[in-house]
Amino acid sequence: MATTLFLAIGCLCCALLSNGIGAELEASQSRSFTNSREQPYRTSYHFQSPRNWLNDPNGLMYYKGVYHLFYQYNPHSALFGDGIVWAHSVSYDLVNWVHLNHALEPSEPFDIISCWSGSATILSGNRPVILYTGIDANYSQVQNLAIPKNESDPFLQEWVKFSLNPIIVPPEGIEPDNFRDPTTAWQGPDGKWRIIVGSWKNDKGMAILYQSDDFFHWSKSEQPLFTSSKTGMWECPDFFPVSTESTNGVDTSILNASTKHVMKASFNSHDYYVLGTYKLELERFLPDDDLAGSSMDLRLDYGKYYASKSFFDSAKNRRLLFGWVNESDSTEDDIAKGWSGLQAFPREIWLDRSGKQLIQRPVEEIETLRDKNVGVKSLGLDGGSTYEVSDITASQVDVEVAFELPRLEEAEPMDPNWIDPQILCSEKNASVSGKYGPFGLLALATEDLREQTAIFFRVFRGQNRYVVLMCNDQSRSSLRNEVDKTTYGAFLDIDPQVEKISLRTLIDHSIIESFGGAGKVCITSRVYPVLAIDEAARLYTFNYGTLSVRVEQLDAWSMRKARIGHGESLSYGEPSAFRCENISSAGSEEGQSCAV
Repeated sequence: MATTLFLAIGCLCCALLSNGIGAELEASQSRSFTNSREQPYRTSYHFQSPRNWLNDPNGLMYYKGVYHLFYQYNPHSALFGDGIVWAHSVSYDLVNWVHLNHALEPSEPFDIISCWSGSATILSGNRPVILYTGIDANYSQVQNLAIPKNESDPFLQEWVKFSLNPIIVPPEGIEPDNFRDPTTAWQGPDGKWRIIVGSWKNDKGMAILYQSDDFFHWSKSEQPLFTSSKTGMWECPDFFPVSTESTNGVDTSILNASTKHVMKASFNSHDYYVLGTYKLELERFLPDDDLAGSSMDLRLDYGKYYASKSFFDSAKNRRLLFGWVNESDSTEDDIAKGWSGLQAFPREIWLDRSGKQLIQRPVEEIETLRDKNVGVKSLGLDGGSTYEVSDITASQVDVEVAFELPRLEEAEPMDPNWIDPQILCSEKNASVSGKYGPFGLLALATEDLREQTAIFFRVFRGQNRYVVLMCNDQSRSSLRNEVDKTTYGAFLDIDPQVEKISLRTLIDHSIIESFGGAGKVCITSRVYPVLAIDEAARLYTFNYGTLSVRVEQLDAWSMRKARIGHGESLSYGEPSAFRCENISSAGSEEGQSCAV
């Protein structure tokens, strides 16, 4: 299976290069990024653009055997500004990517300032379309449509903007700069297509609902699909069904008794969501809970993760999620690095058996990058102890660990005033000893622990149940003082009496993605160590509580570098697989060739 996958990617590389693709493969810039000492914070298996500013994932789809990632990109600077385009990359496996030419660039009155975020929809007959927000000459946000120039091209290299754009303009009462980011469309039993557009009015965040019979002419519903009086402007909304009976994903248009719906909105620097019921006859979404933008609301990620976008992967019957992870250093640092932003590793997402929250995990394809494995079983950790996970590349690693707590009844009591998990994690950081906790992982650490990022748990004894707190403490992540070192946290809804406390963490030079409780809580952070880089980085499991914990199982894998068309040599698979190599060519770009 792995060999077939590598062969497929080799074919992808060759097919693209034979078509002259690779607008971003400039040799001089690419070579500078291969020196990890000069660029210690560039990642090895997370998606990044070759240079410059990157933000929201857009237009995600699976089409004719190819995964498509469009994303917001500034081709002129490492900072955000006017002239944003839809950059475009493709993959067969969600791990290795090849950059194509830009799909959408500012060119017409309806998007002359920028081409902002939007979504893709696959219409009947397997016909893809894009809806996106254009910033017009008046800096108004209008919604536009684009279609492929050649639907037979699986790489969808060229897009044509609809001649009658814009197809939707800000409605009366909506400020022209508060109307953006159309969603993937869904089709009801009545045959009508529906989308929502994020907005804000009278101190209410909202999802404005539109309907169309032909996908070209749209009318606004009388009421928004959903509003919240306690949030700011809704960016990058997402609305999709999840199965109540299976972990499989379902198409965006599915609506039946075996589904619930997810309403997600990006605001206050986080991606919040609420579960509920979609009443088609009322054209309303009825939430199970309120969406207030508070610490108690459900989030897709409790760390640095924003503007996410999901789509249904028909190839494997799953719903996939991409999200933007921005920098935590300064704009001056971004200019010096020459780039800013990356995408979190693609995640699979489904409804928990309780029906109360979503579960996430990295897509299974990430396991193709796993290299050397180090495993530990039945390891006792006394209070105040650490254990180094050695013989791995700790700066780029995938680690899974499960903890057992043998004397749970001795956990310290839960104060009923501890209601905000992020504040609690800040007050009880990794240096504050309790009974059960802190225990977990020390990532991107130095040997003397001067630098470390702690991902850890605490367990408290509540009135009728045990309470598990998951934290990400960045306070010692870097010797640099000017970077953001926010501590993140969330309560983890598990019962440690019957469930082991599990943690999976992806570490990749300057990003740490952690999945607690088999994906019930996700926390992503960006860190910038000065000393704990490359081979100097260390990984530890630790217990700074007074009660002993047991590591039932720990597995760590050094991760190989993903092939993400940065102009470097691209090799795929075993010797029998396809191989892509740089070759010199005239001009400022490097060409590539593929051979068996």
